[in-house]
Amino acid sequence: MYATERQQQILAVARRDGRADVASLAADLDVTTETVRRDLTVLERHGLVRRVHGGAIPVERLGFEPGLAQREGLLSAEKERIAKAALDELPDGGSVLLDAGTTTVRLAELLPTDRELTVVTHALPVATVLATRPMITLHLVGGTVRGRTLAAVGSWALRELAEIRVDVTFLGTNGLSVEHGLTTPDLAEAAVKAALVRAGRRTVVLADHTKLGREDFAHVAPLSDIDALVTDSGVPPELAEEIEAAGVRVVRA
Repeated sequence: MYATERQQQILAVARRDGRADVASLAADLDVTTETVRRDLTVLERHGLVRRVHGGAIPVERLGFEPGLAQREGLLSAEKERIAKAALDELPDGGSVLLDAGTTTVRLAELLPTDRELTVVTHALPVATVLATRPMITLHLVGGTVRGRTLAAVGSWALRELAEIRVDVTFLGTNGLSVEHGLTTPDLAEAAVKAALVRAGRRTVVLADHTKLGREDFAHVAPLSDIDALVTDSGVPPELAEEIEAAGVRVVRA
């Protein structure tokens, strides 16, 4: 097992059980306790857990949301595959909305250069990627910029999003469950994400497998508002089937 795969298993255990115990993980994974501690250090560096005596606690149990820089290096291969698969969801022309997040930034980087597109975003990193593209007409939504995600939120953003209608919204999420739909840690960000969904004729969620089955603090939208989910091959088949049974087309990259 590669280190990144082991770290994802450790993170999954921490999120499932509310904490990760070093001794139990070492026994279950057949590695030394020193290896588990090193893995927990890596996960803490990425802002996903907080070390405690004998183990670690997932940050969502602490009410803490990892910043953009902390999330950039995690599951980079999976995010690349998700972004590439999401290209199939683009309209031939027309307009799209790009949400904030590391996967949507990767999608922005991969947008084709041979077709005209109108792109609306409230995310500064997405806008930075697309600002000089000759075939892209870029609209940047204003508002109060959250330092943690570099996304504009608040009443300005909501007013501007209420005035548009796009062909496809590409949405990120912190949590997705059949019971509670899409969720995220911050109420202001949840309100903007809900506005992104309302502004799109179709909504495509981009989320790696660690986001699926999770629930965060603030509700964004029910699964009935979502047309498709693009995720990676790490999603458990039974969970993918539950999501599809709820009416969402699941693409596994």
